[in-house]
Amino acid sequence: MAYVSDFDVLVMGSGPGGQRAAIAAAKLGRKVAVVERRDMIGGVCINTGTIPSKTLREAVMYLTGMNQREMYGSAYRVKEDITPEDLTQRTRHVMSRQIDVIRSQLSRNHIPLLPGIGRFADPHTVHIDDGSDQERVVHAKKIIIATGTKPARPSSVEFDERTIIDSDGILQLQELPQSMVVVGAGVIGIEYASMFAALGTKVTVIERRNEMLEFCDREVVEALKYQLRDLAVTFRFGESVSAVEKYERGAVTILESGKKIPAETVLYSAGRQGLTDRLDLEKAGLTADNRGRIKVDENFCTEVDHIYAVGDVIGFPALAATSMEQGRIAAHHACGEPVHDISKLQPIGIYTIPEISFVGKTEDELTQEKTPFEVGISRYRELARGQIVGDSYGVLKILVNPEDRKVLGVHIFGTQATELVHIGQAVMGCGGTVDYLVDAVFNYPTLAEAYKVAALDATNKIRQLAVLSD
Repeated sequence: MAYVSDFDVLVMGSGPGGQRAAIAAAKLGRKVAVVERRDMIGGVCINTGTIPSKTLREAVMYLTGMNQREMYGSAYRVKEDITPEDLTQRTRHVMSRQIDVIRSQLSRNHIPLLPGIGRFADPHTVHIDDGSDQERVVHAKKIIIATGTKPARPSSVEFDERTIIDSDGILQLQELPQSMVVVGAGVIGIEYASMFAALGTKVTVIERRNEMLEFCDREVVEALKYQLRDLAVTFRFGESVSAVEKYERGAVTILESGKKIPAETVLYSAGRQGLTDRLDLEKAGLTADNRGRIKVDENFCTEVDHIYAVGDVIGFPALAATSMEQGRIAAHHACGEPVHDISKLQPIGIYTIPEISFVGKTEDELTQEKTPFEVGISRYRELARGQIVGDSYGVLKILVNPEDRKVLGVHIFGTQATELVHIGQAVMGCGGTVDYLVDAVFNYPTLAEAYKVAALDATNKIRQLAVLSD
């Protein structure tokens, strides 16, 4: 038996992109529904990705007393024997609250949640399987795909959710490992490497490239590596894994160079795979690439003009923040009410310990473009607030064009980096110059004061250049 429903807009997936798309379309007066599995309200973001990992990080920072060690010594800890239950208790609480928020938002906007897995029957029809005998058939004028991704799993690796895991398996660990190999030094891999290192796990990071986080400022990455090495993290760059041998009490990771690395747990962070394999895309006239990603245009429309795709399923940058904007823009376009394009000034936040965040160009990019720039630097250890919070390693760097004095980039490493970056983003987005930061009054003591210090540093250097060239 099948139930048949008609909607103006059907959104497949309830993560950041799907949620924002559905609400935007509902606000525009359209009849909207969202398809999602019962156990995945909020998508990967809420259940296995962004929210759990960032909450886990917060729990690690608190329980290990990391922020207080500058004051009370390197042996300081809030709790001596930290267990997985200690960490996941906070995670479960936050996830539950966020799921409630999403349900409430959908309900307030009269958006029904259709439980199950959707697959195309034709370009306008989706069949939803909820695990029962009663399949639901939905017809929609517009369809927005926001199904997200899952961790990519090499077929040669035998994952067992205990010894050899991917990022989804982190929350299922029964005990904290004494040693861990992290395969892949991308954002997810290096975030988890820093968390477990803070917990006292002996971490080895293996990366086939010769560098990590290549899109970040080089000085910031070097500062992160220094801090992680101080937490006993070992890096093996330019190395590839040839095999992982599993044993009763752990695993041995064998590298192509012949090195063998024993560890209790191996975490694979080998990128993400689009969740499109069960969508029957071909019946809608669509295809996905070998990583399950769907191609879209600047309005997030696919090759089929009434079907859109947003979020991680379309690939880079695959961030919750950008996915939200993509969902909103796609919904407006689908409803015939286009809005402004996404700003090109998109901040990047990496929740390592310590944090990294930046907006705008890097020094390497400006050098390649032959754009002149001056660097202004502020170090947290010179700020009263830096001393108060116990951060002696943080740094804020601004890049300034010495000719028109425009801010070209902001790069931050340290406490609250992902919050502070938005000040620079706002100044750059409004076409502001370094002079605004010099003249602005910042609360004291704050970390935000770093902007003024860095701005003064940059303008002093520009002044020296002007004096010499007069």
